[in-house]
Amino acid sequence: MKIEAVLCPDLEGRRVLLAVTGGIAAYKSAELCRLLVRSGARVNVMMTAAARRFVGEITFAALSGNPVSVDLFGGAPTATARAARGSRLASPPEPAPAHLDPAQEAQIGHIQLADEADLLVVAPATADIIAKLRHGVADDLVSTVYLACTAPVLLAPAMNVNMWRHSATQANIAELRERGHAVVGPDSGELACGHEGAGRMAEPDEILQAAGACLSSRDLPGRSVLVTAGGTHEPLDPVRFIGNRSSGRMGFALAAEAVARGARTLLVAGPTSLPTPHGVERVDVTSAKQMAREVHERCEAGVDAVLMAAAVADYRPTREAESKIKKNAVGERWTLSLERNPDILASLCKGSHRPAVVVGFAAETGKAALTRAAEKRRDKGCDLLVANDVMASDAGFEVDTNKVTIFGARGEEELPLMSKRQVARQVLDRVVKLLG
Repeated sequence: MKIEAVLCPDLEGRRVLLAVTGGIAAYKSAELCRLLVRSGARVNVMMTAAARRFVGEITFAALSGNPVSVDLFGGAPTATARAARGSRLASPPEPAPAHLDPAQEAQIGHIQLADEADLLVVAPATADIIAKLRHGVADDLVSTVYLACTAPVLLAPAMNVNMWRHSATQANIAELRERGHAVVGPDSGELACGHEGAGRMAEPDEILQAAGACLSSRDLPGRSVLVTAGGTHEPLDPVRFIGNRSSGRMGFALAAEAVARGARTLLVAGPTSLPTPHGVERVDVTSAKQMAREVHERCEAGVDAVLMAAAVADYRPTREAESKIKKNAVGERWTLSLERNPDILASLCKGSHRPAVVVGFAAETGKAALTRAAEKRRDKGCDLLVANDVMASDAGFEVDTNKVTIFGARGEEELPLMSKRQVARQVLDRVVKLLG
């Protein structure tokens, strides 16, 4: 059975109202809409008149599968309704009616948009809309829906650096934070206007994870969680190393789930190109010795739970050459001398700074995989051990799905094939119970 990975499980089945306002970053909102839909969210889009100057509403209708709301009284233009149904447009978009149609307003009116939303995302959130929201101005569809909406609100600011730094904008965003609204970004860099500095809208995947955090189970507030992820590289010389095929996806999914539940989350990552989940503190390491040092130092400082999802190399070369080893220096055969790496999981479980909950991971192969995993949990002394057969095409390395068995003091539980983020949710559910 093939399962398409869900990008952000916290959004599955949730109604997200995406408000697009007038800034050049509106083009990024189209990608955000696509990611929301891929995460299983039911997305409705509303746009300001200025936003429609940057991106057409037909784009959002096609991506969301729903008509786009652009007018406070007239609802969505007929053309966007056709686009949402996948019809080919034979004529230009029809203008919204100038008069109030009571039946249409009752069907897709601004009050219904507000009432049905589980989350309101404003992306981009321009200086203009931020000011309107702060002061309760309701002169268009977006600002009016905001006043009627009781769902959580996520803002993704985007504007010129000087507009962002202005005391008025900073006062406005501070007030909205005080109301409990979440804010993601803005990022720093080169802006469309040619200036450099803060003002770029956060990337769509970062906004997606922030949206999931707004709707997640916040059952780990005040807790600290450390996650290890990826493989390790054990150097032979400056250009060669011994490593494995771990992509780090499972560990990154665990970190994203932990921070979404409100935990202060540290991710100790081996070599990987994966982006850091929003809100996660990340420390990059290369070798097993470096990872061991970071894990033990952090645990000495105080951590509630550790999830050891990294595929740490068991052995390293006895000697690392200072320069590249030449073929003519070793001959036709190259015999390597290896020595054991520190067993991070075992030393953590049996050390004086053991966290309240320790979860190990075991990448096994073959028919005796589960037997070896059960023995590993007992030998290491961890509270839970999550095992999977990495030979499986849909549950091994470098894929978005996993099929695991979780071993604990009360026995084992086999989970069906699911996305790695869904596996992370199952693991964190059990960590929460163990933390009490």
